[in-house]
Amino acid sequence: MANTSSRTLRLLSLLQTHRYWPGNELAGRLGVSVRTLRRDVDRLRALGYPVEAQRGVDGGYQLAPGAALPPLVVDDEEAVALVVGLQAATQGAVEGIAESSVRVLAKVVQVMPARLRRRVDALRAMTVPASWNGAADAGVDSGVLTTVALACRDSERLRFAYTAAKGQRSDRHVEPHRLVSFGHRWYLAAYDLERHDWRSFRVDRMRAPETTGARFRPRELPAADAGEFIRDRLVNVPRPYRVEAVLEAPAGEVRAKIGRWSTVEPDGAGRCRVTMTSESLDWPIMALGTSGAEFRVVEPPELVERLHDWGTRFRNA
Repeated sequence: MANTSSRTLRLLSLLQTHRYWPGNELAGRLGVSVRTLRRDVDRLRALGYPVEAQRGVDGGYQLAPGAALPPLVVDDEEAVALVVGLQAATQGAVEGIAESSVRVLAKVVQVMPARLRRRVDALRAMTVPASWNGAADAGVDSGVLTTVALACRDSERLRFAYTAAKGQRSDRHVEPHRLVSFGHRWYLAAYDLERHDWRSFRVDRMRAPETTGARFRPRELPAADAGEFIRDRLVNVPRPYRVEAVLEAPAGEVRAKIGRWSTVEPDGAGRCRVTMTSESLDWPIMALGTSGAEFRVVEPPELVERLHDWGTRFRNA
């Protein structure tokens, strides 16, 4: 039975690597007869894999798209590539996939053998992410994200060291609720067991998170969802800079390029007004430059000075 199960997994792996396999070639790869191959294919179908067969002398098999995603079989190299890709997606600029990437990453890392986790950690340690939009500036470690995500999923209490905005350091003991991707940062909504209240934590300010093994019954969040909770907490957070500029381009075109990081409103024919808040002046400069349009800075004056400095360095280059 063990040999049969192993051969079935091998068959599934082969079907996933090629769109179409001639029957004789596939049987040869598995070291079985064509009749045994047919039985193995029937076994895969019984497990929910949509294997299509083509009859005749040149007949063969292929794995068709199914209504649901069945378990995938990947080798060591593919598993490492999968995790590294998911880690990149957690820091990426593709809207709508960061949170789902963290959930999948947590599942994959949990079942990954120790030997592969070591390879992934080594590769991550020697890789520098390249992202112009500031997504990677927060310095969130994928290992921290997966630890927190698993604690949220399993309703397991979490301990970590935390550095507040003004530099104060403290040790926290919380009941984690949900991770939220907001702007270009990750936040954790959690109930603080020592302060007896709900808190939001920036994940890039968390250090050495560890699950305690203690499970808890989830409390009712004082908001419709975790996203709303985090947004409400951030409304009154002071931002050092409010940037406003008038761009000589239609609002629709500018919104398509930088609307994710700013508010873009029409301001006359072929012109728009862009506003954004930021903790630094460098990424608004990159965003305005990416718009591809002539622009005039309304505020702050410091942005004009920083643009002159950038311009000098670009001319010298």
